Amino acid sequence: MGTSGDAHANDTYDVVVIGAGPVGENVADRARAAGLTVVVVERELVGGECSYWACIPSKAMLRPAAALAETRRVAGAREAVIGRLDAAAVLARRDGFTSHWKDDGQVAWLKGIGAELVRGHGRLDGPRRVVVDTADNGRLVLTVRHAVAVCTGSRALVPDLPGVAEARPWTSREATDSESVPGRLVVVGGGVVGVEMATAWQALGSSVTLLVRGSGLLPRLEPFAGELVAESLRESGVDVRTGVGVRELRRPGAAGPVTLALDGAGGGRLEADEVLFATGRAPRTEDIGLETVGLEPGSWLEVDDTCRVRDVDGGWLYAVGDVNHRALLTHQGKYQARITGDVIGARATGGRVDTQRWGAHVTTADGGAVPQVVFTDPEVAAVGLSAEQAQQAGHRVRVVDYDLGNVAGASLYADGYRGRARMVVDEEREVLLGVTFVGAGVAELLHSATVAVAGEVPLSRLWHAVPSFPTISEIWLRLLESYRG
Repeated sequence: MGTSGDAHANDTYDVVVIGAGPVGENVADRARAAGLTVVVVERELVGGECSYWACIPSKAMLRPAAALAETRRVAGAREAVIGRLDAAAVLARRDGFTSHWKDDGQVAWLKGIGAELVRGHGRLDGPRRVVVDTADNGRLVLTVRHAVAVCTGSRALVPDLPGVAEARPWTSREATDSESVPGRLVVVGGGVVGVEMATAWQALGSSVTLLVRGSGLLPRLEPFAGELVAESLRESGVDVRTGVGVRELRRPGAAGPVTLALDGAGGGRLEADEVLFATGRAPRTEDIGLETVGLEPGSWLEVDDTCRVRDVDGGWLYAVGDVNHRALLTHQGKYQARITGDVIGARATGGRVDTQRWGAHVTTADGGAVPQVVFTDPEVAAVGLSAEQAQQAGHRVRVVDYDLGNVAGASLYADGYRGRARMVVDEEREVLLGVTFVGAGVAELLHSATVAVAGEVPLSRLWHAVPSFPTISEIWLRLLESYRG
C-alpha cells in the first residue's frame, strides 16, 4: 500500500494526527469541522485496534454464545436448541464485522471528511514537525501550524518469562483473529480480556484453563462481579484457577503444544495448544520520537483536561486515548477525541476554550463517571466508583444491593435468572457515585446509570424517573425503595 492523499515531501498542515484508530479519526473529524487542514498518519489499518483486533471482533465472537445461553434459559425455547455453536459460522461472521481486515471503508470515510491520509510510520522530529517513513519506502516531512495529536493507542503487554519467545503466545490480537479453534487454550489473566476470551473460546469448543495470580476475577470492579463470572465460567466447563502464575514456558520446534510451569497454588505443569497472555497494556510510544521533544520513549503521556501534553513548550502536542492512561476504553478515547478536536479548533481560530468544570472543552467524564461493560455470561456493567474506591476517596457512602432475579422483568427474561445490582450513594449529597449490574442483558441498563452518575442526579429526582413494567430496568425502583427503607 502506498501513500494516500496529496501529501508531498515537505508539506504544512494545521493538524497532524498520528494514529488512525477511532480516536485519531474523531480528532480529525472535529478539527476538520473547525475548518482546519488535517493529515492522518497510520502504519497499519485505518480503524485501529478496536475495529480489527479488539471491541468489534471480540463482541462478534461473544454474541452467539450469549444468544445461545439465553435461549437455553427459557422454557419452550430451549427445546428448539440442538447441539453447539457452529464455530466456523461464528468466525465467518466475525470476519464480516472486521471487513476481512481491509480498511477501504474507513479510508473512504477519512476522505469524505476532507482529511488526508499518509500510510507509514510517523515520528515526532522536534517541535511542530513529524517525519514519516512511508509504506512505499519514501520519506515525508510534515510541518505543523497548530497541533500534533498522538493517538497511537496501546499494545498487549507480554511478561518477560523464560521461554516466552519460543512459546509464541497469543495476545488479544491472535485471540480475536485466529481462524481455528485450539483444542486446549490457557488464558493467563483475570481481567476483562481474559474473562471475555475464556468465555468466547470455551463456547467455540476449546477446553479452556484460566490462570489468575490474584484471588479473584475482575479485580477493579465490585467483588461480586468477579465471583458471579467465575461461577458461570466454571459451570460452562472453564477450569478457573486463582492464586496461580506462570514462571516458564516451553514450545520446542515450530509446532506442537506449549508447556507451562506454574507457581502458586498447586504449582506443577500444564500443557496446551495455545496460551493467551491477557496481563495488561503498554503505550505505543516507544518509537514515535518522544525524545526529540524532551519526553521519555515508551512512556504514558501525562495530559491536562484538554488532552494537551504537559511539559512541552508551546502547547502544540496532544495525547488522546490509551496513550494518556486516563481510561483505556474505546468510548472514553472517542469522547476525549471529540473534545480535543474542538479544543484544537478553538485555539487555532481564536475561539473561547471553555475549561470550567462543566465546560465543553474538558474531559470531566474521565474521572468519576467512566462506564464499562464486560461481555461475559453474565454480563457486567459498571459506571463510576466501586464501594471500596468511594471509601478510599474519602466519601461517606451507603451501599445498596438487590438481587436482580427478584425483579419481575428479569424473571421473565430468563428462567432462574441470576444477577445482582449495587448502587453506591454519597450520603452527604444523596447522589450516586457508582452503579454495578451483573446479569443477562444488563449492558443496555448502563447508560441510565451513567446519566445518573455523570449528571449527579439527586436520588429525590431519580425517584420520579419511573421504569417500565415488566422490564429489567425496574431494578432502579427496587434499589431506590431499598435505600429509602
